[in-house]
Amino acid sequence: MNRTIRLLATTLALSLLTAALAQTTLEFWSWRTEDVEAYEKFIAAFEADNTDIQVNFTPYLNTEYNTIVATALQGGGGPDIVHLRAYGGIEALAEAGLILRLDDKVPALADFAPGILLGATNRADGGVYGVPFALQTVQVLYNVDMFEELGLSEPTTWDEFLAVGDALKESGVYALANGALEPWTLETLFGGVGPAFYGGDEYLEAVTGGEADFTDPRFAAALEHMVALQPYLAENYMGVGYTDMQSLFAFEQAGMLIGGSYELGTLAQLNPELTVGSFAVPGEAPGDAAISYYVDGSYGINATSPNQEAALRFIAFLATQEYGQMFTDELQQISAVPGVQPSSEALADMVALMDEAGTPYLMLTAFRYGQPSGSTLLQNEMQAVMGGDQSVADAVANIQRGVSEWYDFE
Repeated sequence: MNRTIRLLATTLALSLLTAALAQTTLEFWSWRTEDVEAYEKFIAAFEADNTDIQVNFTPYLNTEYNTIVATALQGGGGPDIVHLRAYGGIEALAEAGLILRLDDKVPALADFAPGILLGATNRADGGVYGVPFALQTVQVLYNVDMFEELGLSEPTTWDEFLAVGDALKESGVYALANGALEPWTLETLFGGVGPAFYGGDEYLEAVTGGEADFTDPRFAAALEHMVALQPYLAENYMGVGYTDMQSLFAFEQAGMLIGGSYELGTLAQLNPELTVGSFAVPGEAPGDAAISYYVDGSYGINATSPNQEAALRFIAFLATQEYGQMFTDELQQISAVPGVQPSSEALADMVALMDEAGTPYLMLTAFRYGQPSGSTLLQNEMQAVMGGDQSVADAVANIQRGVSEWYDFE
């Protein structure tokens, strides 16, 4: 009897060892430190149907991620699965042959809209190097209960928008939770305010088609309207950081926040009782509103990964509608996968706004392919303007001069 038990135990141990040796481990690096719990759920769903593959998710600080990944890949190492930045964020990696071209390896990519695939496309060869994971929009988020208590409705003109801000201030809260401590949050503010005043698609096509540049009065008008919001921002807004902005809005110290659709999940965690509505920043006249949208990034594969077959199976999963629905349900973000339905009324409203008045996020989609990037210039120049250190005219001149170092407007 004891001999039989020993044989069974030995057989079981050998079976477990064989299974362990047959299992492939994929390393997946990301900058999404806030989404660790969600990605663990996504990976568990994949592993349940792919028992021969284990995926390890490792997030790095957002501000350090690009350097960490580029250094690792250039050294011949790094992860098997790479969370890729959108637009200009993939070009250097693709051109250096560090990430794998996927449009001929992931059939589901053929179902993605061409405009969405642009966020994962290398302009030099037209190849798609990632599976887009999310779309983001920039609009005004507002406290629905606060609006109802004060008898406020969604504004349809700029003057009405400022009147709403005045009413919120009179009630004892900040009109807008936005701050200016971190330059990138000012590009978000521009993404919300700007399109209604520079003209959305019309200006984008003109400035990328050689018919206009940043000295165009429409661009300056967009920046001037950002400045006009200074009296409505949080107190001491130059010292208000991103997490402060979230907290001010979530805990009802401000009635509005010009921010991304990606805020919904965080706000729900901070204050589950908060009801959030949204509207596009209105222009001078009804119907002038526009809303910026962009592809947030994609999932790619290390070109030198020794586990490409397993990596492609995981990437194929990330392109499925099953995954896309899990993603939007768990994170309350707009999945880039075709056919996925918004997970909440608030998210559905943002998708409707995007479908009705969406325009590509200007600097990210068109002017983040060279150095100094349009985004870096806009962020830093407008931080100086908002801090009272220079004029909008100076900012316009500096942005035009900086982008002209690498971009030909003619």
